[in-house]
Amino acid sequence: MSVWQAQPPKEHLSVDEVVKQVKRGIRSFTSRLYWSIVAMIATVAAAFILMFFIAFKSPATTIGILIILVAMAMYLYFMIRHYQILNKHDLTQNPIDYLDSLKKYQKDRSRTIGWFFYFYTLLISAGLALYFLEVLENAPPSFKIITYSSIILWFLFNTFYIKPRMFKNEEEKLNLLIDRLERLQQQFD
Repeated sequence: MSVWQAQPPKEHLSVDEVVKQVKRGIRSFTSRLYWSIVAMIATVAAAFILMFFIAFKSPATTIGILIILVAMAMYLYFMIRHYQILNKHDLTQNPIDYLDSLKKYQKDRSRTIGWFFYFYTLLISAGLALYFLEVLENAPPSFKIITYSSIILWFLFNTFYIKPRMFKNEEEKLNLLIDRLERLQQQFD
């Protein structure tokens, strides 16, 4: 008996089961994105209100808040774009287009997360640092050191702990959905 004959045959996937799993997985992604968009809009609104309705003495504070607003607006743009990509196609209408849109989403998300996450975190950190210049003006030096050290630690924690785990988990789920659709497509080719 040859090695190839000893291989177990690939199991055929149930179309209904795969469609149900993919729809559930995509609904999970879109739901998470939707609530992230809502939270980001609320945060942008709060930062906007803070900037325009509280009189700051230093222009550095206003610039810090502006930097934070720009970073959040850019991140909001990417979240909305990803949400639209995932919601644009219906799996049951044209599965090949749907699979292509998922691959586009995956590629776009990987590229975005690759460079933008660092840029976003750096902008937020710089904005907070500028914001705290005035807020901590009369604070003791030890409190200033603790605050700025916390910003640096926050940046490092997000960069080296949160980002890899969070995006690896999402990437694995997306890869699983794409793999199931590709296997289903190969079944019918």
